[in-house]
Amino acid sequence: MSDGGGTGTAAGTGAVGTDAGTAVGLHRVLEPAGVLPQAAQRLDADPRIRPDEVRVAVERLNLDAASFRQLRTAHGGDPDAVRAEVLRIVAERGKMHNPVTGSGGMLVGAVAEAGPESPLGLKPGDRIATLVSLTLTPLAITDGLARWDGLSEQVPAEGHAILFARSIAAVLPDDLPVPLALAVMDVCGAPALTARVVASREEAPVVAVLGAAGKSGSLAMAAARRAGASRVIGLVPSEAEEELLAGTGLADAVVRADARDPVAVAAAVGEPVDVTVVCVDVPGCEHGAILATAPGGVVVFFSMATSFPAAALGAEGLAADVTMLIGNGYVPGHAETALDLVRTEPAIRALFTARTGSDSAQ
Repeated sequence: MSDGGGTGTAAGTGAVGTDAGTAVGLHRVLEPAGVLPQAAQRLDADPRIRPDEVRVAVERLNLDAASFRQLRTAHGGDPDAVRAEVLRIVAERGKMHNPVTGSGGMLVGAVAEAGPESPLGLKPGDRIATLVSLTLTPLAITDGLARWDGLSEQVPAEGHAILFARSIAAVLPDDLPVPLALAVMDVCGAPALTARVVASREEAPVVAVLGAAGKSGSLAMAAARRAGASRVIGLVPSEAEEELLAGTGLADAVVRADARDPVAVAAAVGEPVDVTVVCVDVPGCEHGAILATAPGGVVVFFSMATSFPAAALGAEGLAADVTMLIGNGYVPGHAETALDLVRTEPAIRALFTARTGSDSAQ
């Protein structure tokens, strides 16, 4: 996903090699044998690379929202305990793969070595964001996360990570602070898929976004409007987020409800909508999204806290004729789409900056 020009262009979206197993990282799986790296219990994070691999010097991790929330809740908000747990997971599994949520995040770093057969178009010195999950990325941490306060999803770190031939990465843009670019790229699949779904409807749809004030939610709203939505409704859980989002102009209407309360969600949204996008980082939001969606509509689940059985059986039990999509985090051009929204929508940048702070460290 890189053109090497520091523009955030994507590369590595269909790489092939003489050894398909190597291209997808099977040789890095330590246990159990025969599964892909994402499903593995343990990966080999040996820094020595094969000809089609890339080694990245890690600078910063971005834990996905569901994983960070779970870790923080499980340890009562104790930052030292959260830090120790992340270190334990990475040491034991050779990757950042939260065993409770099944999710990980992504990272920023500089290319340390690129194998001569790597198809990713990366070269030593390129500063990149990985656009594949940490759950399938071999990772080793060497600094004990000493610079991380344990209070934020963004984790300053030192170590190394390995990218495969079928991995995806984007060279960091020159015009955005690293924490901002990392936060955007972490959720860049959401606006790209939302735009695709909205644009595919025969008539301009009404769109509801659950978790609308968050990173993926705000981008999804902006993408829906740009793709031709006739009306955008943003649902948030609190008065503070309602006031914050109402001031941005991203939504035609901002409503408040607990996304885990199906009846409250449906009542807040009102007339069922054509497309519902779920960007909430807590479990139990499937049924409310289904109730809020009109027959023939589409529900897009972006949260890593989504339960497939709850969604499938809930729709069946409600006799809901809706199409349900799982956002897999990759849509061609997704990084460029998200970065463009941040550059051109001041309200989006303001929301992200409020979350990442004014840190402009390059």
